[in-house]
Amino acid sequence: MACTSERKDWLALAREVLDIEVQGLEAVRDQLNGPFVEALTAMAQCKGRVVITGLGKSGLVGRKIAATLSSTGTPSFFLHPVEGAHGDMGMIRGEDVVLALSNSGATDEVNAILPTLKSLGAKVIAMTSNPASTMAGLADIHIQVHVPREACPMGLAPTSSTTAQLAVGDALAVCLMEWKSFGKDDFKRFHPGGSLGQRLATCVDQLMHTDGLPVVLENAALKSALSTLNDGGLGLVAVVDEDNFLLGVLTDGDVRRMVCAGGLNMDLPVHDVMTRSPRRASAGESSARVLDLMEHSQITVLPVVRDDGRLAGMVHLHDLLGKGELTFSDGRAGRAD
Repeated sequence: MACTSERKDWLALAREVLDIEVQGLEAVRDQLNGPFVEALTAMAQCKGRVVITGLGKSGLVGRKIAATLSSTGTPSFFLHPVEGAHGDMGMIRGEDVVLALSNSGATDEVNAILPTLKSLGAKVIAMTSNPASTMAGLADIHIQVHVPREACPMGLAPTSSTTAQLAVGDALAVCLMEWKSFGKDDFKRFHPGGSLGQRLATCVDQLMHTDGLPVVLENAALKSALSTLNDGGLGLVAVVDEDNFLLGVLTDGDVRRMVCAGGLNMDLPVHDVMTRSPRRASAGESSARVLDLMEHSQITVLPVVRDDGRLAGMVHLHDLLGKGELTFSDGRAGRAD
């Protein structure tokens, strides 16, 4: 189709759209108040499922919110309001919580089923732009999501408003993850087919570095250890004895602290300045467990040792999160999602 507009500054228009949507998100952020926390509490304490309903563009947003909740530890599904009015409300139980979406709050198809949902015992949360709307009045809790204007130049196509609905849905999902202490192991269980899930399901042996490791003997001079540290590219040097038993480590952070303390004597043996008995992973340990240890300890590189304490390899945080390539046992190559 030929372009009939004389406008040429398409990038400027695109940036204007994004600016309008950012303004909308800022406005909605400032609107969040007590009802958001009430809704969050109801969803967190829900003994059943969180049921999302909406029509049109709000329905499409609702499907995404339901998918996000389900994959992050809050059982959820989407109920089409028309199908609900024709039998699908049989899926609803009294312990469920319903989140109804509508920008105007006047969507007849959704409002028509809310009284029945409440009569079944479900708590109803409405997310609309209008606290005086029919939907807000029918709901037990109302979250106001009002944007100053749509990005559509005619103000007709849902743009800023649906972006805001989606963002508030994400805010609920993330708050619920924190509420339920939803962690990496939980993510792995809910995403067994994803590359990150498969990566975290492997043992650390499959991800660790084993060739050309930055290693020095305990009697090596600090100057030699620093050279190995610089060439190793991992930010850590393992200090071992002649039988390859791990004795300690020297890290970039250790060097910074020595410099700041004015104690960088290049002729000292590295065993005098190394961190002794450092944190370590065990060969055969799950990658998910190692990742938890690294994040909890705020470290990016970890030595991996065998059962007898000998150095087996080193693993970097990026290896666990999928910044590099991973070859699975069946020969497939993958990256984190």
